[in-house]
Amino acid sequence: MSQNTNITQELLEFVERCLNKNASVEELQKFETRLQNDSEFRTQVTDIKTLLFGIEAQSLKEKLDDFHDELIEAPSIKTVPIKFMPYRKIAIAAVLVIALGSLWFLSGNSNEKIYAKYFSPDPGLPTMMSETSNFEFYDAMVNYKQGEYTKAIEKWKPLLVNAPKNDTLNYFIGMAQLANKHEKKAIEYFEVVTNLDSSNFKNEAYYYLGLAYLKTDNIELAKKNLTFSTVDNSKKILLELNN
Repeated sequence: MSQNTNITQELLEFVERCLNKNASVEELQKFETRLQNDSEFRTQVTDIKTLLFGIEAQSLKEKLDDFHDELIEAPSIKTVPIKFMPYRKIAIAAVLVIALGSLWFLSGNSNEKIYAKYFSPDPGLPTMMSETSNFEFYDAMVNYKQGEYTKAIEKWKPLLVNAPKNDTLNYFIGMAQLANKHEKKAIEYFEVVTNLDSSNFKNEAYYYLGLAYLKTDNIELAKKNLTFSTVDNSKKILLELNN
């Protein structure tokens, strides 16, 4: 990282928004123009990328468990599973608040309404594209976080061949299938996770498995799996199903 002392807080926040695609169209256009025409700005962006990757890497080291042995042995991925982190809970809560207000008037049966009311895809894991050994996994995660679920599934499935019981891969492939409205396929992957003795994703897998069964009108299995989840909305869904 260069010794660039001209990075202000405002500039840092601006570049971070653009890198994360959270900026406005005008900001993104300004960002691209400056990248092309301002060499000092390009250096600043490189420094900020290095800084952000460093923060994310340190966060992973502090908060994540060691990755499961079967995935470490697989030659194509060397990544780690992640527990629900605060920013993921915040992201889910924000989406659900919007859903509660906007989906009330959806047509369809009551199960469809409940599903639409409470379903939002898992926000996904932080992407650390600087680690080339993890490229395949994180490359697919970028697709997933951009809503390109089919692309993500296509990239993750070959990795699953080397680690068929890996909870991280099964959870996110199941999540992508569910977001893609392939509920029955999603159920297969979520059940792999819930049947494992231990998994960082087990609690959330039960939640989304319950939603998948709800979407397929299998109310009894929906209730059963939601009962095993401590995700806050599990209780709310069970209350609505029992009323």
